Amino acid sequence: MNTHLQLQVNHWLENDPDPRTQAQLQTLIDSGNEAELAARFAGRLEFGTAGLRGVVGAGPMGMNRLVIRQTSAGLGAYLLDQIKDAAERGVVIGYDGRHDSFNFAHDAASVLTAMGIKVRLTSKVAPTPLVAFGVKHFNAAAGIVVTASHNPPQYNGYKVYWENGAQIIPPHDSGIAAQIERAANQAIPFLEHDEAVKQGKLIILQDDFYQSYRHGVQQAEVLQNHTAPEKVSLAYTAMHGVGAEMAETVLKDAGFTQVYSVASQREPDGDFPTVNFPNPEEKGAMDLVIAEAKKHGAMLACANDPDADRFAVAVRRDDGEYQMLTGDQVGVLFGHYLLSHAKDNQQLTGTTIVSSSLLSKIAQGFGTQSFTTLTGFKWLMNVGIAKTSPEDQFLFAYEEALGYTVGSMVWDKDGLSALVAFAQLTAELVAKGQTIWDRLEQIYREHGFHLNAQVSIALKPDTPNIGAYLREHPPVKIGEQDVLSTDDLKALERRFADGSVEKIDLPPSDVLTYCLAGGARVIVRPSGTEPKIKCYYEVVETIVDTDTLASAQARASKAMEDFIQAHQASLPK
Repeated sequence: MNTHLQLQVNHWLENDPDPRTQAQLQTLIDSGNEAELAARFAGRLEFGTAGLRGVVGAGPMGMNRLVIRQTSAGLGAYLLDQIKDAAERGVVIGYDGRHDSFNFAHDAASVLTAMGIKVRLTSKVAPTPLVAFGVKHFNAAAGIVVTASHNPPQYNGYKVYWENGAQIIPPHDSGIAAQIERAANQAIPFLEHDEAVKQGKLIILQDDFYQSYRHGVQQAEVLQNHTAPEKVSLAYTAMHGVGAEMAETVLKDAGFTQVYSVASQREPDGDFPTVNFPNPEEKGAMDLVIAEAKKHGAMLACANDPDADRFAVAVRRDDGEYQMLTGDQVGVLFGHYLLSHAKDNQQLTGTTIVSSSLLSKIAQGFGTQSFTTLTGFKWLMNVGIAKTSPEDQFLFAYEEALGYTVGSMVWDKDGLSALVAFAQLTAELVAKGQTIWDRLEQIYREHGFHLNAQVSIALKPDTPNIGAYLREHPPVKIGEQDVLSTDDLKALERRFADGSVEKIDLPPSDVLTYCLAGGARVIVRPSGTEPKIKCYYEVVETIVDTDTLASAQARASKAMEDFIQAHQASLPK
């Protein structure tokens, strides 16, 4: 082993507080596996706008107790530097049901309290939305939730909320990362749990905190539609995560009596034994909840992901089978429903550039505008906070990856309040003798059938730089359709076919959007690190009187297939 690597490994072993990861490294040393050691010490797990996320394992490239302690010391230093009363306002910490989450959360608390920062730590596992809620509830300087959300079992993560209750955005991410680098080369302060409690630095959040969130959901203005909840039946799964107890409670509070939980997936289990991948979007992940729904003839099969910030739903069709709604379909249903009940001074809605354009059309139909941000709830919520005013209060935002925020109690996606809101929407329709499918058809008949698809295209290593190529050779047609406008988020310009140009008010990003005649759209996101691009497609089909929902969908699917084929054929080989 080279001397530099030897020094790094020895230094790590001296400081690692976890016998398991110490043993992991020692095994690699004893077996002479220098390649694996070099990989584990090739840099640091990058701290970005989503905080940290990675595979649990020894060394600075993994998620482990020493990385958590170093990260917490860096975050603490940044908070003390940036927020004058950070020590007193403190940090709220919660954690999910993964195997290492308890230790990671307690290590973070011990480091921050040793730095003089008050910590409020949940007494048990907590859904991610409760931690985001806690930041606002306690007027804390920041929040941390130890979770890897819907990633595979071997992952864990460390997500940070800023004092406004939303996920961090630049420049805080790079500022915290710089402090972590410093902390990694210094002794990490540490205060044992009992001593921190004795000193009044560590407060353990008991059941009254969980009840505060529960009462917040009960009292939320946007969740007061109590039309016939007893008529709705639904199956629910927490997907081996931490959502079940609160999900069942808030549904019961809202009057929903026909709720059937999937027993085998109800309790937290970091092994996720019944799903290959604990993400409701993945094939097969919803099988057990759909089976539960069938058993009871339930209208809905609902799921939260393991940290309960996402919400997924399959809806019973006339033939008795269940069909998953896409994130965009749930988003536009929510947008239409909430705007139809909204007060005049609470109509602010938003979505991301890669989500369906249908929400903006629905908003226009209600005489208001919907804002659009870069991908990610960090942008949706920070922009939502900035745009909120007494005359134009925040109502709703979503992204197509099953994330929804209903009302302003939580400035992040919240799968629990979304579950209640969707059940209430369903109940309102049932009371009118209608279904979710009827409402979707009504929206599509008014605004056109919008179909969205996402495709990752692997390119040959010698394929020219896609972003640069497309900027040098801007397409004027894709297939048979004319390109009406091109948004270049690197240049922050919208160029129209007639040569006119508009400025775009978004942070710069390597994204190109082409809007075509007939309402179709494609968004191209080149990868900066590997030869592939992500493409997000949208086609819009007018529904005529003779159409059924199925016939419109079939026509849109064919148009989508042709569109994707034409677009991919136009890319450089």
